[in-house]
Amino acid sequence: MIVFLFVVALFLLVVLMKSIKIVPQKQVKIIERLGKYHGTAEAGLNVILPFVDSVRNTIDMREQITKIEPQPVITRDNVTMEVDAVIYFLIVDPVRATYEVQNLGWGLEQMTLSALRNVIGQLDLDHTLSSRDSTNSQLRAALDTATQQWGVKVMRIELKNINPPEEIRLTMEKQMTAERTRRAVVTTAEGEKSSAILRAEGQKQALIVNAEGSKQAAILAAEGQAEARLRVAQAEAQAIEVVAQAIGGAGNPAQYLIAQRYLESLGSIATGAQKLVFLPYEASGIMASLGGIRELLRAEPAK
Repeated sequence: MIVFLFVVALFLLVVLMKSIKIVPQKQVKIIERLGKYHGTAEAGLNVILPFVDSVRNTIDMREQITKIEPQPVITRDNVTMEVDAVIYFLIVDPVRATYEVQNLGWGLEQMTLSALRNVIGQLDLDHTLSSRDSTNSQLRAALDTATQQWGVKVMRIELKNINPPEEIRLTMEKQMTAERTRRAVVTTAEGEKSSAILRAEGQKQALIVNAEGSKQAAILAAEGQAEARLRVAQAEAQAIEVVAQAIGGAGNPAQYLIAQRYLESLGSIATGAQKLVFLPYEASGIMASLGGIRELLRAEPAK
């Protein structure tokens, strides 16, 4: 009796263990009843019928990553190169991912290789190397369309390495070196051109400044000379006025000043300080000037 009870208790424990399924977060379990799809067990505690229901598959609902090993592909210009990639995909329909494809990982890898050959086969080598983002977008669109029937959504695909043949790689390196040399020469020429332009602009500005300075100096010198002449004229006018006041109506002040200049010139000649003197053309003019001085000198004591 005790053995029977123990067997019954053991059987009930096994049935209980088989009827309770705990599903972790971000996972689902595909449940079949007698070999036919019955339902999907979500995350948490789930109860199934033991010996009738069974778990067909456990699906991870997180974003998954599949690596594509380096594969030879041929470009449109018949260049064979090795390309590897990484696929990021998400299972959106666990039922289709279980029943529509036998091996999801292997099928996704083969479909990626086919799309990779089709897309790169339409591009030249230069476009393949320079437009990687565009190639990634085309691959993702092609895979996303093809994997919809599997309940899979391709989030993105990234080309990791694109390795052309060795001889083409060496040619590309030489081309890059030549291009860098050309850019260096162009940059140097542009720098020299800019430097020459700056020097010419500097010389131009210097000439302009010098010309402006010379102009201002000439203007100031002319203004100074005009001011000096104006002052001399004013002084002479004042002298004439003083002489006129001194002699009154007894003579001509102009003749007095001319005679005074003659006397100063004669004094300079006598001392040797002046060797050249200008006299009137007619001797009578000299005598008239001297006579005027004499009359002036006679008239002064009478005053």
